[in-house]
Amino acid sequence: MQAKLHGKTVEVWQVSRTNEQPQWVKEAFAKHYLTWVGKRLRIVMPALDTSTVANLKLGMIGTLGGGFCGYTMYVMADQGDYLDVTDHRVVSERQFLRKYQVDD
Repeated sequence: MQAKLHGKTVEVWQVSRTNEQPQWVKEAFAKHYLTWVGKRLRIVMPALDTSTVANLKLGMIGTLGGGFCGYTMYVMADQGDYLDVTDHRVVSERQFLRKYQVDD
């Protein structure tokens, strides 16, 4: 779904085993960028944005040809959290409701 954060449109997904998954979430599961580990979701955050330039700006790619590195490579999310793929962050439901706007 799309939401607004500080006037900017962002793509978000509420982490859940049962709710509808947008196409980018399905693809991320298929490529193992999103993986359930018990009750939590492990996210390979830099892999969600395939733009090398964007990832280099964030310091997430070690070399242009190979792999990911960096402190924010793996992020864990709980069910009910929101994955903001545009800004590479996971926010709690409480933070989402307070900071993001969703058009109905």
